[in-house]
Amino acid sequence: MKIVSYNVNGIRAALKKGFSDWLKATDPDIIGLQEIKSLENQVDLSEFEDMGYQVYWYPAVKKGYSGVAILTKPKPLEVTYGMGIADYDDEGRMIRADYPDFSFISAYFPSGTTGDIRQDFKYRFLDDIYGYSQDLTKTHPNLILSGDYNICHKAIDIHNPVANKNTSGFLPEERAWMDKFTDSGFTDTFRLLNQSPDQYTWWSYRANSRANNKGWRIDYHMTTPGVSKRIRQAEILTDAHHSDHCPVLIALGDTTN
Repeated sequence: MKIVSYNVNGIRAALKKGFSDWLKATDPDIIGLQEIKSLENQVDLSEFEDMGYQVYWYPAVKKGYSGVAILTKPKPLEVTYGMGIADYDDEGRMIRADYPDFSFISAYFPSGTTGDIRQDFKYRFLDDIYGYSQDLTKTHPNLILSGDYNICHKAIDIHNPVANKNTSGFLPEERAWMDKFTDSGFTDTFRLLNQSPDQYTWWSYRANSRANNKGWRIDYHMTTPGVSKRIRQAEILTDAHHSDHCPVLIALGDTTN
């Protein structure tokens, strides 16, 4: 089973750049999207349905902002919209699909780059999603929490760790949260299989950053132990150019493997 997470930075813009053709060629079983930035009635979802996907859409209340979605070929047992906290749910930050042997979350963590108010909002979100995920694993132990975390965990995950040490997304407090999160039992699936440097998922539109590979790795598939042992592949799909992010992919082996 192939599972992809992709911050599309506006699904309508991504569609104009060939997203549908890419999705058809890549053919994941499940794809979680972040920053869809559109309501359901603003997108022709039949394009996805014609490929065999069921579409679950969770936009922000504010138009043209944030929002997440899940496109899935296997039918979920249940889909849950939001995490039960209005401040985050109004921004369309999380959607979860439950399957017989695992649950998949598409999440869009807040950015703190616009100033102290949003950085504080991000810290509150980190505290709350930590508690939410810890509680959830008691009832849904096989969990995949995927999406744009807006945090580089370690120095290997950012092109210039020294210059960015005081930048939102690589602050000591954010990296300490990632330590706590992974220490709690979640595995960074990419690093499970790949320890190479210069592996990034987001690049600024400024200064030709993508062409020069001056990027950040901020998009993750994080998994609990029951899923981590099934990981057979973990890739960053840098050939996809529909966004300032690129997709990340994992492939799961059979539960009996």
